[in-house]
Amino acid sequence: MFGGEPYRRDDKRILSVFCVALIITGVAPHCAYADDGASDLKPISLADARRLAFQRNWDLLAAKSDVDTATAQRLVSQEFPNPTGSFSSSQLGSHSGTAAGNDCWNRSYDTVAAVSQLFEIGGKRQARRESARNGLQSAEARLADARRLLDAGVCQGYVAALAASRRQEILAESAALLRKEAAIAEVRRGAGDLASVDKLQIEIASERLDLDAAAAASAARNALIALEALLGEPNPQGRIIPADTLESLADLPCGAALAQDGVSGRPDIAAAEAARAKAEADLRLQKAMRVPDLTLSVQYEHQPPDQPNTVGVGISVPLPFWNFNRGNIAAAKAAKEQADIQLGRVRAQAATETVTAQVSYAAMLARWHRYRDEVKPKSRDIRESVSFAYQKGGASLLDMLLAQRNDNDVRLETVQAAADAANARALMRAALNESDESVSGKPE
Repeated sequence: MFGGEPYRRDDKRILSVFCVALIITGVAPHCAYADDGASDLKPISLADARRLAFQRNWDLLAAKSDVDTATAQRLVSQEFPNPTGSFSSSQLGSHSGTAAGNDCWNRSYDTVAAVSQLFEIGGKRQARRESARNGLQSAEARLADARRLLDAGVCQGYVAALAASRRQEILAESAALLRKEAAIAEVRRGAGDLASVDKLQIEIASERLDLDAAAAASAARNALIALEALLGEPNPQGRIIPADTLESLADLPCGAALAQDGVSGRPDIAAAEAARAKAEADLRLQKAMRVPDLTLSVQYEHQPPDQPNTVGVGISVPLPFWNFNRGNIAAAKAAKEQADIQLGRVRAQAATETVTAQVSYAAMLARWHRYRDEVKPKSRDIRESVSFAYQKGGASLLDMLLAQRNDNDVRLETVQAAADAANARALMRAALNESDESVSGKPE
């Protein structure tokens, strides 16, 4: 397959053209930002990323607007119905004069001025205010829960961008090591102790790693674009540069401990509890709606000469003959049952997330430390030993390529282990609803 020199030159020419195309399109790792100005790149730490997300994330802004809406509903619930005023004049005519005179006030017009006021009874007003207050509490808790989830999401997006960048670097380093081996193989081939096909296999392995590095660079750019979108960037372009390192985030200390009830202080539970309280208040309101409200009225009537000035009072009550508000009461009962079910589901989910997050964090942290302290150093030593033996003719090409591939896989898995540990830490702190002061400081 690789026996002919013309075919080897054509193969290398095709690969070279392909790599040049990757570089021109900005996919190759060393040209991932080739079309961007270097001054446009923005180093950003995880702490800064989280602060930006708290200020500009679209979902969080929507949650804040929900709080504003709930605040307005609470103001509406505290307002008292306005009175109703009326004025009427009847028996108008040109010959309506009296002994007192023929002007508008002394004519025998029947003029009535009245004021009516609706009074809610049966606890409607109190139930409506409780419903609005609980609705506001639920909206505020949902906002806090959105911050909690956004905090974990930003950490995961930041870690994903760092991990993708580290994969690109590892693949590029592995390709550079193989190119060095190819140069040594060329010397050995010139001395006659190595076949041309061996050197060509090393070159192909190096070029494959270059292409993998180019794909990793594209994945890293996409991860940065996704992170910018999470930070509320209006036009994400992947121009930010993570300033922290993956290893430092994986090794951040974590003093979180499982609460006695497992879910203490979770805002999603607080939101569900407030929603259930709101449903209970809504049910009381609908039951109270069966009680008719009173409308009191006071009127002043002027009709000279027989009734020059009189005052009257009145009361009106709807008669509940057919409508007893059964439909709305049934709907409110169903909504309360749904709120009870939702609260139980959220509590169970929170307890599950808490325990699972702690178990996962302990396992991922141990895995990361073992890769970093044991597996990776051993793999590096084996690769260096086999490479040295190959350069001296004491190892075969297959041994060298196998050691190189295994070391490459170990380094990539080490990166993934670090990313898993950092993500597990973020999820655990989110499950326990703990702020990460060591990373982001006081949330704004």
